[in-house]
Amino acid sequence: MSCFVLIENKIKSFNKKIFVSADKSLSIRWVLLAAQATGKSRAYNLLDSEDVNNALKALKKLGIKINKTKKFCEINGRGLNSFLIKKNTTINAGNSGTFSRIILGVLAKSDKTVKLIGDKSLSRRDFSRVIDPLRLFGINIKSNKNKLPIEILGSKFLRPINYFENKGSAQCK
Repeated sequence: MSCFVLIENKIKSFNKKIFVSADKSLSIRWVLLAAQATGKSRAYNLLDSEDVNNALKALKKLGIKINKTKKFCEINGRGLNSFLIKKNTTINAGNSGTFSRIILGVLAKSDKTVKLIGDKSLSRRDFSRVIDPLRLFGINIKSNKNKLPIEILGSKFLRPINYFENKGSAQCK
């Protein structure tokens, strides 16, 4: 199944409420998108889980302002490619494969090195399906045989690539 979306005009504002079930994967994706939007985004019913909380902690380390209450989570996004990355920044993804794989792509245009770590279980997982295409784009990545810890130094100038992935994965989409 394929999906094609065409956006012809830049959206200046979007002031609507969208209700989503409290789902770990959707919550992590919302957190990452809200951090890259410009301005405040608010989610109600965001899943309160260790993986989602690790994603929020990581984004705070990248300079994103977050206000989490029992009723909602508000993220003040800084726009695309605007994370405030300090020297020797380490992000702990805990056990979240979704967050760790997506954040690598998000950091691809960063001009500073970021180290991504995780718990024992996540550190045993293979990241080659994310690392291989990022390297083709020209991203400098150091890893332990395609496993965590991973150091990524993005590039402001990504090379165009043709890439075919023959295995589907929700975490690599």
